[in-house]
Amino acid sequence: MDETEFWELIDASREAAEGDPEEQADALVERLLALDPDAVVDFARHFEARYNRAYSWDLWAAASVMLGGASDDAFDYFRCWLIGQGREVFEGGLHDPDQLAELVDDFDESVDGDAEELGYAADEAYEQMTGGVMPDLELPPPPREPLGAYLDFDDERTMAERFPTLWDRFRP
Repeated sequence: MDETEFWELIDASREAAEGDPEEQADALVERLLALDPDAVVDFARHFEARYNRAYSWDLWAAASVMLGGASDDAFDYFRCWLIGQGREVFEGGLHDPDQLAELVDDFDESVDGDAEELGYAADEAYEQMTGGVMPDLELPPPPREPLGAYLDFDDERTMAERFPTLWDRFRP
């Protein structure tokens, strides 16, 4: 599976779910079940690689602004949600997290920003197909600490200066 096929599966599942993160996970599992186990493992590699790339202080701070705070777990689920938004939103958010204010249309913090189940979709599909657990993805270990420079999420002035567009939209 190449990167284009990965993003096509993400987009198709999001469209089928009409943006609902839980329904998107179910739709993704259905689509993965139509593939062979090796393709599901490839999908998992693509997902995990992007999940690890998104482990940065800037993106965590942006998630904190959008969600009104983001614990370790909340940020994990936010990264899954960000991948689920598709390539343009994901790459744009990684390049400049402040752009998320413009890249994300409707955002309901009670539903959006949390797609924990999306992170397990490949594992679930693989288990249903094979009866076994996902093999080791043979990826480099995830970063121990978020990438980039530490940001104090409680420093409102710094957050507003670093993420002016997000701050204006999500913390008026």
